[in-house]
Amino acid sequence: MLAEETPPEVSLPLSLPAPSPPGCSGLLADTMTDVPVDSGASARAAAPEGLTLAEEEELRSELAKVEEEIGTLRQVLAAKERHCGELKRKLGLTPLDGLKQNLSKSWHDVQVSNAYVKTSEKLGEWNDKVTQSDFYKKTQETLSQAGQKTSAALSNVGSVISRKLGDMRNSATFKSFEDRVGTIKSRMVGSRENSTDGLHSPSGAGDQPPQDNAPF
Repeated sequence: MLAEETPPEVSLPLSLPAPSPPGCSGLLADTMTDVPVDSGASARAAAPEGLTLAEEEELRSELAKVEEEIGTLRQVLAAKERHCGELKRKLGLTPLDGLKQNLSKSWHDVQVSNAYVKTSEKLGEWNDKVTQSDFYKKTQETLSQAGQKTSAALSNVGSVISRKLGDMRNSATFKSFEDRVGTIKSRMVGSRENSTDGLHSPSGAGDQPPQDNAPF
């Protein structure tokens, strides 16, 4: 019989913490001990430079009051806007009427504003300076003279045309043409009168009564 073989023993290495270097024992514990516990003062942002803690607290309290007042005013404004819309609806006012009113008020505000008044005064001063300048006066005189010359030229052209027409009517050619037109006109009037007399004569065919044609 064969002897039963036993498996070899396996030894696992044990990991032991390495000894701390000399002088470093208790360093982590000391560090954790030195960390301060957070409080309300440390959680709050640091105060700006030049302000004490009392001044910072006073400013923060005032800021909270102002924000609360702003929220209250917004609620009041929203209620007033709703009431205004109901009144406009009852009066039959449309958004277009409101827009016209706002534009009119805005234009009135612009007209009474200091900037608009000053601008109007500046424009008036510039207008006076321009109209009183020598260049403007010379330009105005030049335009006036040019207008007078143009009127005179047109008047001369009209006189020349009238004189030419008068000369043409007094010419022999125009008189001969006028005589021919008169002769043609008299002939046309005479022929029209003769045709009218023929229609009203007793022997005309228009005075005979109509005859009835009997059917075959």
